[in-house]
Amino acid sequence: MMRNFEVAAPPKIDFVDGPGAKPMLIGGEWVAAKSCRTFTTINPANGETIAEIAAADSEDVDLAVAAARRAFEESTWRDLNPHARSQVLLDMAEAIEAHAEELAQLESLDGGIPISITRGMVASTALTFRYYSGWPTKILGTVNPVSDSVHCYSVREALGVCAGIVPWNGPLVMASWKIAPALATGNTVILKPAEQTSLTALRFAEILGECDLPPGVMNVVTGLGERAGTAIAAHPDIDKVSFTGSTETGKKILGASVGNLKRVTLELGGKSPHIVLADADIELAARNAASGFCAMSGQVCVAGTRILVQDSVHDEFAEALIKAMSAYQIGDPFDDGTTLGPVVSKQQFDRVTGYVTTGQDEGGRIASGGEPVNSRGYFVEPTLFEGVNNGMRIAREEIFGPVAALIPFSDVDEAVRIANDTPYGLAAAVATRDVSSAHTLARRLRAGVVWINTHGELDLTFPFGGFKQSGHGRELGAQSLDAFTELKSVMIRL
Repeated sequence: MMRNFEVAAPPKIDFVDGPGAKPMLIGGEWVAAKSCRTFTTINPANGETIAEIAAADSEDVDLAVAAARRAFEESTWRDLNPHARSQVLLDMAEAIEAHAEELAQLESLDGGIPISITRGMVASTALTFRYYSGWPTKILGTVNPVSDSVHCYSVREALGVCAGIVPWNGPLVMASWKIAPALATGNTVILKPAEQTSLTALRFAEILGECDLPPGVMNVVTGLGERAGTAIAAHPDIDKVSFTGSTETGKKILGASVGNLKRVTLELGGKSPHIVLADADIELAARNAASGFCAMSGQVCVAGTRILVQDSVHDEFAEALIKAMSAYQIGDPFDDGTTLGPVVSKQQFDRVTGYVTTGQDEGGRIASGGEPVNSRGYFVEPTLFEGVNNGMRIAREEIFGPVAALIPFSDVDEAVRIANDTPYGLAAAVATRDVSSAHTLARRLRAGVVWINTHGELDLTFPFGGFKQSGHGRELGAQSLDAFTELKSVMIRL
């Protein structure tokens, strides 16, 4: 049965209502693109235009890199007393908190994410800056044990100009994962937000004017990936690119990096398995599995879209999962009761609904969902397939929408074989009451993150990243600092 609804007019946000196209921040100045080109950002809940935004080309990227390089070489930020640098990061966290509701509203407006979720995402963004504010005073060197005739020590130093390219499914919090550790270690930054969701990055850059950050240390370049993103990836004077997005784009960025052998951190796609053993708490496992592919409208790289269920509990679990899916309320992102908003764009809507058709063409059966939603926005009903094997496209390709497949298995060895039979390796989940099974499966699964009896939980101390074609390098935790520093050894003959 088709769902019918209309969303209300979004709240008035002064930043959006300002005149003209939104400019970029380069070298402490707000500037239009040199070409004067702009692009349109769309409200995915109703398909209407929100604003025009400056569309950068390679010339604009050159200016941003030059500004960031000057700021780095002048060393005002790099050589700032670590205690003072910590205070600036704390000030940034407090500035985010002071504008939390506005940033959450912008995120919901631009990306269609329910306001109940974006409020949490903004709080997490502030917490990220608080966490990394503690690190400038703790990036320590070592004195190395060598001959008495020499003094040898090693230190970590800032890399230089670091670019962050972030996706549209968590624009502000993903940006903080790149900006905060880069600044904590004394680097300068160029942020390239996704063209679908650039507003929070621009407003955040405005808010940074309240903090004591020297001009050029933080720059925001907006534009299309094929122009601005490509120019950043290949730029010979950028020392590092940290990218979150699709595996296909990640490969292009890695290829472009060879020009100057810039450092690259990649957090890419996934096709995560969620294994439900016969001894699991079925109700809890169903709620976790539903969250694993319904939350954020399935637009999550770790989404558990391959749900592997042991034969003996398959039917019981399927019934519980369908019930858990029904708790997700599709609706207006600004309604506090909404738990599932639209996908981000018409292009993404067509992609996701295309996979629903593909799944049926391949012989899959829709157990729940799959019905159209009659709205001007890009809403997709959570959809669960049965009758799926791991060779089907809906089991192998990242859909990035609220679509999942139930895949049966007989024993643990078969579950592991199916789970690892994928080019991806970002995350996995296991539902079991048996501690031994939990630890054994966690060791055997080829994934950077394994959740046991939960799904999607992260912590700032928790290194995050993937195996295989889900990327390389890690974000969050102390380990991320290594990716933003160079190790230098010094030997002095006494």
